[in-house]
Amino acid sequence: MQRFQKASLLAGTIMAGAMFAAPAYAQDTETADVSSTGAQTEESTAILVTGSRIQRTDLQSTSPVAVVSPEEFRLTGAVNVEQVLNTLPQVLPGLTGFSNNPGNGAVTLNLRNLGATRTLVLVNGRRWMFYDTNQIVDLNTIPQFLLGGVEVVTGGASAVYGSDAVAGVVNFKLRDIEGLELGGSYSLTSRGDGERYQFNAAIGSSFDDGRGAVTMFANYTRRSPVFQDARVFSERAGGDGCIVPGSTGRGDIGTPFPSGIAVGTCLARGGELGFIPQGSATTPIGTFIAGPTGAQNTYIANPTGGGSRLFQDPQDLYNFAPDNYLQLPQERYLIGAYGHYEFTDGIEAYSELSFVRNEVAQELAPTPAGVSVPLFVNSPFFNDQTRALLLQNPVSTTAGPTLGNPLYRQTQVNFRFNDIGSRNSNASREAFRVLGGVRGSITDNINFDAYYSYARTTNTNIQQGNISASRFRNALTTEVVNGQHRCIDASARAAGCVPLNVFGLGLTDPAALRYLSINATNITTSEMSNVVGSISGTLFNLGFGADDVGFAAGVEYRKMDSEFIPDTFLASGDVLGFNAGLPTRGGYDVKEVFGEVRVPIVEDGLIHSMTVEGAFRYSDYSLDRVGGTWTYNIGGELSPIEGIRFRGQYSRAVRAPNVQDLFGGASTGFPAATDPCSNRGPVAERTDALRAFCIASGVPAAAVFGAGVQPNAQIQADFGGNPNVGEETSDTYTIGVVLQPSFVPRLNITVDYFNITVEDTINTRLGGLASALSLCFNTIQNLTDPACSIFAGKRNPGTGALGLNSGGQNPSLVQDNVGKLETAGIDVQLDYSLPLFKGELGFFYLGTWLDKFRNTPVALLPLRENIVEGTYGLPDYRHNVRVTYTQGPALFSVRWRYEGPTEDFRVQNTFSGNTRIENNALPLRSIGAWNYIDLAVGFDIDERMTINAGVNNLFDKQPPVLGASAEQANTLPSFFDVLGRDFFMGVNFRF
Repeated sequence: MQRFQKASLLAGTIMAGAMFAAPAYAQDTETADVSSTGAQTEESTAILVTGSRIQRTDLQSTSPVAVVSPEEFRLTGAVNVEQVLNTLPQVLPGLTGFSNNPGNGAVTLNLRNLGATRTLVLVNGRRWMFYDTNQIVDLNTIPQFLLGGVEVVTGGASAVYGSDAVAGVVNFKLRDIEGLELGGSYSLTSRGDGERYQFNAAIGSSFDDGRGAVTMFANYTRRSPVFQDARVFSERAGGDGCIVPGSTGRGDIGTPFPSGIAVGTCLARGGELGFIPQGSATTPIGTFIAGPTGAQNTYIANPTGGGSRLFQDPQDLYNFAPDNYLQLPQERYLIGAYGHYEFTDGIEAYSELSFVRNEVAQELAPTPAGVSVPLFVNSPFFNDQTRALLLQNPVSTTAGPTLGNPLYRQTQVNFRFNDIGSRNSNASREAFRVLGGVRGSITDNINFDAYYSYARTTNTNIQQGNISASRFRNALTTEVVNGQHRCIDASARAAGCVPLNVFGLGLTDPAALRYLSINATNITTSEMSNVVGSISGTLFNLGFGADDVGFAAGVEYRKMDSEFIPDTFLASGDVLGFNAGLPTRGGYDVKEVFGEVRVPIVEDGLIHSMTVEGAFRYSDYSLDRVGGTWTYNIGGELSPIEGIRFRGQYSRAVRAPNVQDLFGGASTGFPAATDPCSNRGPVAERTDALRAFCIASGVPAAAVFGAGVQPNAQIQADFGGNPNVGEETSDTYTIGVVLQPSFVPRLNITVDYFNITVEDTINTRLGGLASALSLCFNTIQNLTDPACSIFAGKRNPGTGALGLNSGGQNPSLVQDNVGKLETAGIDVQLDYSLPLFKGELGFFYLGTWLDKFRNTPVALLPLRENIVEGTYGLPDYRHNVRVTYTQGPALFSVRWRYEGPTEDFRVQNTFSGNTRIENNALPLRSIGAWNYIDLAVGFDIDERMTINAGVNNLFDKQPPVLGASAEQANTLPSFFDVLGRDFFMGVNFRF
């Protein structure tokens, strides 16, 4: 006991946790026992392969199954599961620990780039808990240190698992613990920041002469924040533009000509296209619009107040980058237990329990606020020069005492509230899941399994830094009475309204800021109940040497409920800072019956083996629009001779709409989008026809292709659910070959072709705001068309800008079945090991060649199809290679991550005239191949203690700067390594 206590104390002071083995992946479960170390052993008992409910005596599968062993998580120092899964060629990053804006604190999985809502996540073969109204799993809830492996199945699997398995299934398998394990890990970048560490503890034991076993575990994880100004590539908000020769700008960001300059003009002046400093037109010094209707300009107040001058774009733009996280902070507590007990011969009860509390914060630049208000021309905040500018504006059109008063001029005012501080959003997510079941034998060859699970997630989101829009207007609408400058609204004065001076730097009254500032607390709850009962086993034998015919059949019931309760201010829409939104509440259930059969036809006969299999599921949804749906698959395997096996499968899958799709309350968002009528649109698309249509849509002729049409990279719009949304359907074809030549022992090669098409994809109507703008203005150009009607009457009459934050009105888009997704490609895997110098050398290769990825956001208009493969964030070719050498207790491993060369997405998506963009019309037409090298070493001190260390991104490769093609931080922070060279170390104890 004393020895145990000393070892526990030592373990608690060391941060790490690692085990290691040679090959870290396997492409197909048939090779899992070859490539893992003890994860699979030859037994006569039946096992389950992900993608099927039929127990079998081999590990073969008709569909491609990639297997990630637990050693891969430890060889990379991973704290969270996405750090490994996002490096798989089949996976594109969803939300990650680098997703600040957009982001919500969760981590999601995006298989085949078809979206997190189309990837089904299982733990131990059963549905895991989701976290929001979109019914998506947060990977932060999965204990990576307990993983016994992860299996990734490509393509539709709804016939086996139900809705959501459109892109495929990812199954996390937890291992049983015997004894006590203590450990953790610690990571730090070469710049001394980005600290991440975790402590793990797990204890398990069998009891009652092996009839039962239980495992209990706990984890603590902490991640420190890194701000965008901590790296050169992201320290300044950037965009596309023209760079002056000899620029002294840092990194890839130069000193620009005025933004919006034409390509020809740029080149004629000796410049070149590149990435220039940009930012937000809403600054800590107030700006306002002034001038006659149709010829208005933006003015910025002089720093000392009173006067004003023309806004200089881009020199006056506000650099919001330093206020944004590059890596989000995180603190997580995770506990749980699972076990089983054979209470009578052949029948056992089993249960699982998990609880997680996860806190992730986001930080954005201080609130940018824009309102249209009647400014008091004789305000003491203005001098005569500013008054003269304001007098050019229309007389007040705001209802109330200012209406029609010539001393009040209707004016768009924009101001960033730096004096209040950054916008902070803290997501505190508590989730728990309980499961209980019974399984056992009915006869010698028939088994049963029945379980019930319940999961509930509560997300408390606390926001700081918001501004009340109505109070902002009150504080700007003032009067002078008996020499006293005050808010004009008496009720506002009673509530503490004080005139707000935004027309200068640092002139705001703290009392006015206290009146304006609001905090918000929003609650989201999600619940899922799941009941599954099934039988499986064998029926008969066809008599040709093969296994018996296997089957599985059962019923399932699922009930999903979600609710979003926004703060009063957010629900009312009276908020500037974070997105306003109305409450969301809804749910539905589904009753299902399913069946599956596997028919081994022959083995060791005229041919080595042949098997066919199929599955079906009928689902009856409580949703009228969905009703009853059928899903099914059929596949087969053929091995003409030992060592070569051909396989193929066809699958029909379905994704039912989720609560957000159906019942999502109207909300305000700020998506990144480009108004083709502004200076932000590609110069190559600025045609005479587009100019004429922009004018017809409400843009003043003098403002077309100018900066005022779109002052910010984001455009405010309204979004919401639609109870008439129906289900999505997908068709998946896979065909492949598995090679295990007897003349090359330990060599396994698989090659698989996949083709997935998703019809009636649920998306924001018209494919989202960015797609709608391009569709309407570059292609349709007809104000009576539904694609353009959402923009009718929404533009600011003075500047032509869209969105309330720019003085216009918000376009409104809801969810609908609108689009189509298509992807196809080839996965190749090779693993091989051989004895070398009294040790073993292991080689593993996993690569994906993408033949196509097409996103047609509006299926009725296929000419708007987006070609995505080969573009930034989705290269045509990706691979992972790991070479590992083990000798005795020591290990050395090298991993090579490769991302193929890519192009700016606009090169392949030039819709005007279908002409390619000229080489000099984009600042970065393409980037070359991107390579990362990672190292890991390890040593077994004895059978109880393992230590390891390593470095990821050994050569400190920095991400590319992408300008207008960036997601955030001037790049794709979840796709490329943004922290640079990253060290980790670890230790693990077993007792």
